[in-house]
Amino acid sequence: MEHRNADPDWHLWRAFLGVVQAGSLSGAARALSLTQPTLGRQIAALERSLGLTLFTRSSDGLRPTDRALDLLPQAEAMAAAAAALMRRASGAPDAMRGRIRLTASTFLGGAVLPALLAGFHDAHPGVDLELSLSDRTEDLLRRDADLAVRNVAPTQSALVARRIGTAPIRFYAHRAYVARRGVPASAADLGRHSLIGRAAHAERVRPSLGHDLTFAFSCADDLGLLAALRAGFGIGYCQDGIGRRDPDLVPVLPEIVLAEVGIWLVMHEDLRTTRRIRALFDHLAGGLKAYLDGPERDVSRRSPRS
Repeated sequence: MEHRNADPDWHLWRAFLGVVQAGSLSGAARALSLTQPTLGRQIAALERSLGLTLFTRSSDGLRPTDRALDLLPQAEAMAAAAAALMRRASGAPDAMRGRIRLTASTFLGGAVLPALLAGFHDAHPGVDLELSLSDRTEDLLRRDADLAVRNVAPTQSALVARRIGTAPIRFYAHRAYVARRGVPASAADLGRHSLIGRAAHAERVRPSLGHDLTFAFSCADDLGLLAALRAGFGIGYCQDGIGRRDPDLVPVLPEIVLAEVGIWLVMHEDLRTTRRIRALFDHLAGGLKAYLDGPERDVSRRSPRS
């Protein structure tokens, strides 16, 4: 490589991140709304500036070199800081306008939060919302997001957290499945049914049942499991807040609680005085509390028998 030039501008690092994430120039160009030749020139300029080779070509696209992977965490931190800066600049602290980035688990973010966020947007149309779905805990201290809905309590002292409550997880089935196959009378009868679940969860639920489960449908994504449950594939499990609100889902062996998941709402303490963020924090706290405590159905009742 050539000798190192001046420090590269942020837009070159943005191109670098885009190619790492997409795995190709064409994919990154689409994601960044750039032409492929422009993006290629930016990567070449970054490599010249650093005096490094950042990517090698392979049969399935571009692969980052070991040096590129060493630089990746710092580049991601730069991207998070730049995004946080733009969100902070998008609206005055006391204004109900601007952008808020919220992160949540795949399940809560995909199945629960959209309805709550729609209500907030109706009340505050000047606030733009960005939702990141990830089962990885994003770093609020690094400002990867403004707010987070988490299943564990934060440990950093600079974060403000509110414990919303606990979500029990129980078995459910679509009423169409119940009409076809009936429901088990006991945990021992589950083996005669088509079960939906994640392979990684089998060992976790064993203490509640006293035996292993074999899943006829498995998926690594909780939203995929919920979709199969709602499609009537078999007996699956989900949080009671979902089961109570879906008129087509029937509780199965409701006396068995497979797990209890805590729900925490978290933000950085510096954002408490930012009006739009505090408003969303309070809105979500109320909505999630209602999700946990909702009176739609009493799941403790006995399952219907075929």
